[in-house]
Amino acid sequence: MANLPLIKVPIVDYGRDQAAMERYRREGEERALRLGNRGPLRFDRDGKLDPAILDAYSRCGFYIFERLLREEELEDIERDVAEILARAPVNKQAKVDSQGRPALGADCKAQNISWVRPLSDPFGGTGFANGRHPVKMIEPTPPIGAPEYVLQLVLGSLQFSDACLRLYGHPQLLAVAETINGEDFTPFNEAVWIKQPGLGGSVAWHQDGWTHWDSPDLDEGTHGFNFMAQLYGCNAANGLWVVPGSHRRRKVDIKAMVEAAGSDRLPDAVPLICAPGDVVICNRQAVHGSFANTSEDVRVTLNFGFHRRKSVLGVVSGGVHNPVAVYDEDRIRERSRVIMYAIDARQQRFPNEKPYRYKPFAGLEDRYCWTPEVKPGLRDYNLLDLGI
Repeated sequence: MANLPLIKVPIVDYGRDQAAMERYRREGEERALRLGNRGPLRFDRDGKLDPAILDAYSRCGFYIFERLLREEELEDIERDVAEILARAPVNKQAKVDSQGRPALGADCKAQNISWVRPLSDPFGGTGFANGRHPVKMIEPTPPIGAPEYVLQLVLGSLQFSDACLRLYGHPQLLAVAETINGEDFTPFNEAVWIKQPGLGGSVAWHQDGWTHWDSPDLDEGTHGFNFMAQLYGCNAANGLWVVPGSHRRRKVDIKAMVEAAGSDRLPDAVPLICAPGDVVICNRQAVHGSFANTSEDVRVTLNFGFHRRKSVLGVVSGGVHNPVAVYDEDRIRERSRVIMYAIDARQQRFPNEKPYRYKPFAGLEDRYCWTPEVKPGLRDYNLLDLGI
C-alpha cells in the first residue's frame, strides 16, 4: 500500500456492469499495448524530441515516457503528497486540517481543493466547464462507511509542494515542450490528482479545449498538451482512458459516441498503462476520461501543461480555471516566471543535471532564485493560469 494517509474502505464493484467492465478493461489493455506509443524519452542530435516519438504522439494523441523519474524523485513527491493530504481540510466545509491547523489553501483566494462524492461523476451531463462533459458516467454504489466526500484534486500544486515545483523544471520534459510548442512556449496549469482506492470518482468523457474549435487555423496542437507523471503507476481500473487519434477530429460529438456504444465504455478507448515514474504526454484535444476507482490501487498523477504562445497571446479566455481575462504579454510573462523558479529549484536538488534554458527569460536566470523568502510569492499564482 502507498505511504499516504488514505481512507480505507471495503472494495465494491460495478454491480450488474462488473462483468462487462472487466472484459472492457482487459480488451482495452490489449489495444493499448499494441499502439506502439511508449518507450524511453529520446532526443536527436539537435536536442529535439526523437522524430519517431513525435510521429507516434501525433498518430495516437498521447505517448508514455517509461521510467523517466528516478526513485529519489518519486520519494520526494510521495512525501509531499502525503503532507498535502495531511494538511487538507478535514472535510469539504472545514477551514482546518485533522490537527486543527489552518488547512491547505485556507489563505488562498483560488479554490484549490476539489472534492467528489465517492465513486460519483460530478460533471457528466452538467454545464460545468462550458458543458464539455456531455454524458454522465456509471456511478457504482459506494461502500459502507465511505465518507460523504473525498478529496480528489489539488490545483495550483506548485505553491504547495517543492517536489512538484522541481518536477515542473525537469529539463527533458521542458525540452519536449519546446519541440512541440516552440521555444517561447507558455504554461497552462498544474494539479495533483489523487484517485483513492474504492472511493475515487470518475471524470466524464471530454476534450479539454474550448476556445479555438471554430478557428480556421485549428490543428492538432492548438489547445496544447498535459504531462501526466505517475507516482505509483496506473492501470485500466484507476487510470485515464484516451480515444487514440481523436485529437485530430476537431470538436467531437461525445454524446453520439456514447449513444452508439450503448454505454460509457467507448469501444476505441484505451487505458494508460504506466509504471511508477512513467510520464505521459497527452494532447488536450483528445477525447479522454476516467472511471470510478473500484480497485485497491491508489493513483497519484501530477499534471502540468503547456501551450504555444500564439494560442494564448491576445486571447480572451478563462472561466474554467480562473476568471475571464485578456492573455496579454504581461500576464503571460508573469505566469511564466514560475518556470524559472522551477528550473532553479530543481538545480538545487539535482545539481548534476544540466538545467533547461527557457528562452523567453534567457540572461535573467539570476533574478529567479528559489529561496524560502520567494515561496510566499507563489500564493495564488494559478489565478493567472492560461486556460483555452
